[in-house]
Amino acid sequence: METASCSAAAAGNGNVGSQRDRSLVPERLQRREQERQLEVERRKQKRQNQEVEEEKSDFFAAAFARERAAVEELLEGGESVEQLEEAAARLQGLQKLLNDSVLFLAAYELRQGQEAMARLQAALADRRQQLQPKKRFAFKTRRKDAASATKVDCAAPGAPAAEGIQASSPPLKGDGGFGSSRVCGFSNLKSQVLEKKAEELHQQDVLLTELSNCKIRLYGNPNTLRLTKARSCTVLCGPVSTSVFLEDCSECVLAVVCQQLRVHTTRDTRIFLQVTSRAIVEDCSGIQFAPYTWSYPGIDKDFEGSGLDRSKNNWNDVDDFNWLARGVASPNWSILPEGERMIQWD
Repeated sequence: METASCSAAAAGNGNVGSQRDRSLVPERLQRREQERQLEVERRKQKRQNQEVEEEKSDFFAAAFARERAAVEELLEGGESVEQLEEAAARLQGLQKLLNDSVLFLAAYELRQGQEAMARLQAALADRRQQLQPKKRFAFKTRRKDAASATKVDCAAPGAPAAEGIQASSPPLKGDGGFGSSRVCGFSNLKSQVLEKKAEELHQQDVLLTELSNCKIRLYGNPNTLRLTKARSCTVLCGPVSTSVFLEDCSECVLAVVCQQLRVHTTRDTRIFLQVTSRAIVEDCSGIQFAPYTWSYPGIDKDFEGSGLDRSKNNWNDVDDFNWLARGVASPNWSILPEGERMIQWD
């Protein structure tokens, strides 16, 4: 009897278990179906996003090519200041199109666009120079001019700044868009405090080269800025309308606002940046980025004159052309820790 009772109980438990298993089958099937539908929806959304990005990329390519051709035509036939101003306005619109498209452009597309912009900016500067009236020839005392080109009183930062390379050094041509002879700046100086005012820099191309242990303040709104072969220098600059280039620098500090930044063959340098496009580093090491914090009286007016969008800042969106590994941070640049960003600029 007891054996029969145990067998009956076991059979009863087995029936209960099988009924429970059968009741779970619809739940598992339903859960699988939900997962399948979610996966289908994810793939569909991914496909749609890819199509949107391709459409945006195609639209950008067509619009950029159309506007670039219009600017080139104005520059080739520009025989008046009005035509050049129209070219400058369209070029600014072209830069805005590029800036607004950085989120969906591939790295090579962005690089091509930036290189095209640099060439157009250089061509515009050349045409402006060609239309400028010729300066009247006059004899000058060379010794006096040479002395004034490098003399800076370190004890008096408010004293007139050095005239630099505007008359003594040839303009730099090639990569970076410095094909214009309207280049001003400083060169071949050590342990100096250098300064240029807004009226000196307005829409000028600024070149700083072969400087060592110098502090440079650039007030106003330059068109471009290039810093080359600098060692242990601090450069503070107001809003730059277009591009900033660093090349072959080391142990420097730079504070700058610009549309685009390119850094080549530079090491151990801190950059306090506001950029409306992306920053690009190439063949660099030890580059640290932080938000732009320098300020001076009149900077609001210079921002307005630069045409830059003050609300846009991609200071930590950096492309390293020597580091193509996706999902892995480049070892060549990093974010400057917040505790190290407190700097007394002046």
